Amino acid sequence: MPESPASPAALRAAAARGVRATLIGIAVSSLLAAVKIAAGILGNAYALIADGLESILDIFSALAVWQGLRIAAAPPDEEHPFGHGKAEALSALAAALALLGGAVLIGVQSVREILTPHHAPAPWTLLVLVAVVAAKEALFRFGDQVARDVGSTAIRSDAWHHRSDALTSLAAFVGIGLAWYLGPGYEAADDWAALLACGVILFNGVKLLRTAVREVMDTAPPPEVEAEVRRLAAQIEGVRALDKCKVLKSGLAYFVDLQIRVNGDLSVREGHAIAHRVKDALMQSALGVLDVAVHVEPTE
Repeated sequence: MPESPASPAALRAAAARGVRATLIGIAVSSLLAAVKIAAGILGNAYALIADGLESILDIFSALAVWQGLRIAAAPPDEEHPFGHGKAEALSALAAALALLGGAVLIGVQSVREILTPHHAPAPWTLLVLVAVVAAKEALFRFGDQVARDVGSTAIRSDAWHHRSDALTSLAAFVGIGLAWYLGPGYEAADDWAALLACGVILFNGVKLLRTAVREVMDTAPPPEVEAEVRRLAAQIEGVRALDKCKVLKSGLAYFVDLQIRVNGDLSVREGHAIAHRVKDALMQSALGVLDVAVHVEPTE
């Protein structure tokens, strides 16, 4: 029998893949933060300095995601009989809050720079920004794909840190380009660009925060998940009807509480066999179901 997508071994493998993606992001963000802050100071470009500060925030949020994934992959124990999956949702919550905090910090500093007269940024800083945008967008696409593959909200939040970094860098590129092209009187163009990028980051940060809060509060997953659970259960021979169906997402896996109806004249052993087939079908599906509680009720 093939290994379940949500078996302990599969969950550990998925978490390990997420950890590798997070560590790659930490390494690249560390390098880019140093480059951006140095270039911003030498090139008189506050947007680059702000961008570098956000990259530092990315590092701390990525560390939270890394730790959350490590804990979430731990097997159930006496104190945590349903596993440690909530650690992944909590790390996603921390990453989303860090994203919002970074946007507010950049916004406040951008306003200060707009109100403070300063020299125009050096044109060579545009080359730095091109490299930063390319690197951060590549990190976002890589992290987002891993998040989709393993079903991790935390990794998706971490990936959006890279996308927000790419957006602020792109805004800085436009602002510095305008400041350099238009000349005196437009020195603050890069600061306005950084302020505009904050709006985009805040919007996506709120979306990620809502998703993380929903998982922490055990909100029901999307309707299509329950619909697929019901479809798989209904096609098992002997299942005549389905009643309640509750699905809970914890970390990288789902838990299902399902009530089926079978022929009331069947023996207890036969009813149990049908319930076991339903459980096996769900746990071997591509949904990523870690455990299933099947309640058997009689029907005429």
